Amino acid sequence: MPDQELLSTEPATGAVLWRHPIGDADTEVAIARASWAAWAARPLAVRIEALRRFANVVRQRADAFTDLLARETGKPLWEARTEVETVIAKVDISVTSYSERTGQRRIEAPMNTRLALRHKPHGVLAVLGPYNFPAHLPNGHIVPALLAGNAVVFKPSEKTPASGAFLVDCFHAAGIPEGCIRLLIGGPDQGKALASHPDIDGLLFTGSANTGIALNRQFAARPEKILALEMGGNNPIVVWNTPDLYSAAVLVVQSAFTTAGQRCTAARRLIVDEKLFEPLMAELNKLIGRLIIGEPHADPQPFMGPVIDNNTADMLTESFLTLSTMGGRPLRHMERLIENRPFLTPGMVDMTEAREKVDVELFGPILQVFRKASFEEAIAEANDTRYGLSASLVSQDPRLYDQFWANIRAGIVNWNKPTNGASSAAPFGGVGWSGNHRPSAYYAADYCAYPVVSSESEQARAAMGVGLRDA
Repeated sequence: MPDQELLSTEPATGAVLWRHPIGDADTEVAIARASWAAWAARPLAVRIEALRRFANVVRQRADAFTDLLARETGKPLWEARTEVETVIAKVDISVTSYSERTGQRRIEAPMNTRLALRHKPHGVLAVLGPYNFPAHLPNGHIVPALLAGNAVVFKPSEKTPASGAFLVDCFHAAGIPEGCIRLLIGGPDQGKALASHPDIDGLLFTGSANTGIALNRQFAARPEKILALEMGGNNPIVVWNTPDLYSAAVLVVQSAFTTAGQRCTAARRLIVDEKLFEPLMAELNKLIGRLIIGEPHADPQPFMGPVIDNNTADMLTESFLTLSTMGGRPLRHMERLIENRPFLTPGMVDMTEAREKVDVELFGPILQVFRKASFEEAIAEANDTRYGLSASLVSQDPRLYDQFWANIRAGIVNWNKPTNGASSAAPFGGVGWSGNHRPSAYYAADYCAYPVVSSESEQARAAMGVGLRDA
């Protein structure tokens, strides 16, 4: 029946891409619960080999995976291909991270004592994935979780379920036990049922701040469960004291509009020296005017595709108008390129003189601009947010970068680089409303296993020299 089935449609065309019955959280968690102990008991070398087979399966299916990701998200083929490559690379990165951050080791101790540090898996971990990187981001949780010996129940976004199903099928094809990586298809109701399930040992989440905060409240009374929140950002890019305004414009465009602005690390706010404002805007407008916006398989390849769906496009259009009614001055109007399809052109609005500001993550190609007279004012503006994920400075002055790095409040701080494009070989996370101090990527190993310290001796030898009466 239609109400028991989830459909996925292509943003670029509106065509139905995939359909699947809605799943049941109780069933999937029970299967994972019955399977994880045997998987955890296998030697680490066996789990590593299984995950390397997974990487090979993805490599063999890379073209089909790329095509599916592009069709389901609307992102260009070149970007979907990069996402598949990141899924493959995650395995070796996770193996190195596991060894470095959660491996076994001996600790020096007093005579006749040895201390051993080992790590144990939590058990059954739930993973909730987002739609903007429906393979790469959940895979960043799943691979280290499986490597540590956990079983996983993965619920992909209801907007990109086909990509999640393809990913899980690759794990199964590699010989990872089907009971240890389960797929839960569904919408918000299934996500809530999974997150609140009494038989999960933790939740690994990537998504919006509002959802993450709700999960944080829900888990507040369950300290025995691990909760890793990877949320969004209201990220600043600051342009100050730089002669190469074309390069600055390129970095701003890459930061704000790659993936149609649908990245948690996308620049939402451009903060610029008021003396550079006019020439930088001229460069930005010329560059934005040259951007190709089109469907994933277009030739030549587009810079960006549509946003995820029409509802999102409507919301972003309304948000742009709201910024204007608050006193923002449109610098480049956002336009709907095709009626009833979610293709949007980048929009920019000068909020310097606005009556009020909104500290929200507008998840799309909208850039708010703020002109400032001093670098100290620029840093204060950059920090004027509840979020704290990513921040970037474009400047030729290393002293300004030292000041920026020391004073900016963010988990990722870049210099003459975009706000996005973070490496999986480094920790990824933020502060404030951007996360709960459990960075992912290279540090995902930290929340996929817990440390166990053992004081050990091969023989029981003990004596008491104080506090005893004479025999």
